[in-house]
Amino acid sequence: MLACRCQARRSLAQAVRTRSHAPPTSSPSHRLVGRTISTSSPASAPPLGFSSASSTSHSASSSAGRRNILGLGAAATVAALSAAVVGSLLENSSKPLECKAAAIDRSTHSGELPAKPPIDLDDTSIPMRDRMVAHIQSLQDNICHVLATLENDDPSSSPTAGSGSTEKKDFRSSYYLRDNGKGFGDSRVLQDGKTFEKAGCNISVIHSTLSVAAVKQMRAERFDWWDGKTELPYFVAGCSLVVHPVNPHAPTIHFNYRYFEIHDPNDDPNAPPKAWWFGGGTDITPSYLYEEDIQHFHGLHKQACDRHDKSYYPKFKKWCDTYFYLPFRVETRGFGGIFFDDLADGDDAQACFNFVRDCSKQFLRAYYPIMQRRKDQPFTEEEKRWQQLRRGRYVEFNMNIDRGVRFGLAMKQPRVESILMSLPLTARWEYETEMGTQEGSPEKKVLDILKQPIEWV
Repeated sequence: MLACRCQARRSLAQAVRTRSHAPPTSSPSHRLVGRTISTSSPASAPPLGFSSASSTSHSASSSAGRRNILGLGAAATVAALSAAVVGSLLENSSKPLECKAAAIDRSTHSGELPAKPPIDLDDTSIPMRDRMVAHIQSLQDNICHVLATLENDDPSSSPTAGSGSTEKKDFRSSYYLRDNGKGFGDSRVLQDGKTFEKAGCNISVIHSTLSVAAVKQMRAERFDWWDGKTELPYFVAGCSLVVHPVNPHAPTIHFNYRYFEIHDPNDDPNAPPKAWWFGGGTDITPSYLYEEDIQHFHGLHKQACDRHDKSYYPKFKKWCDTYFYLPFRVETRGFGGIFFDDLADGDDAQACFNFVRDCSKQFLRAYYPIMQRRKDQPFTEEEKRWQQLRRGRYVEFNMNIDRGVRFGLAMKQPRVESILMSLPLTARWEYETEMGTQEGSPEKKVLDILKQPIEWV
């Protein structure tokens, strides 16, 4: 029963491994306050109270049979159950506290984090920067809790069951302070699991200054008040996530949501920003096509967009297809999603914040049922090989095109481990590979869509 996965792993000894190592205990630009968290059962998280309804036996059936291991009726049942589970976890998300958002005083941190009372994310008397920080902290906690639960769910059904390994996996948290009170970050990574080869969720908060050259790269209409000579203080808070599953039938997924402020250096530091905007998005990158999975993912994000502005989804979906594109391969990175930047709706920052919160909360609702359907699905050595080749494309995009990676690595004394968290644990490159060239093959079908994106909803 274990042959397909064990053989796949042995045969991929040539795969390029891009491992994340433990961060250094000190660095010139960051003060690391190491801590290991247990995301499986955080004290403040609601209990999940479920068992897997989608576990499948790992038989030696044909590849065609494996791809149809769940009929649409069974898939719909699992999706409904999964939605109920995630809904239970996030049932308080519409309330002011939005799960368990809490403001943290980082200035005196020397070990355990001194928590303040939760804040109301809809209270406009509280600066937007503080509410965004509270939101991404809550978002990170909830996501890591649910993903760790998926990783450790029903170990007896794992393809590695019986191999002697019963170790449970948790996210490792590396919390760090930036020098001179210029912000903080928390990088959480789970890797080498039975479900997730690598899953990372980072939050980053930065106070710094933009150089004159950097300001001139931005939209000129934002800076009609600027003298053109002075560096400008800025603030950014964001949460980013990338998940690379073990199973080639389960898709890689990514999101990033962020908030920026630009300040006048002559103003009081607590004065309202001179310019602000939100940015972000999410995209899904499967190795094999399951239309119901992609329609589910796009459908939920269209619903989130439509609740705020019906023009958002078609505009942001097209933007996503354009942004996540490898021109030298003439193909998109995956099957798209939404992507937006410079989102600033007049003076209504709260409306933009509500949209970002809504989109970010769709992650678990979108990804959880897909993973429940696919994480234990049998696969072949060739299917694993194709996944590794697609991971190679992921690396190519992130290292050559992704603006966030390029910006992060260009910073003075960058925190490289956090920036490169998005890279898969394993990837593969073959010279002039024949995979994806055979007409009628599942791999060719995926490649055709990557060459010509389609509308999913």
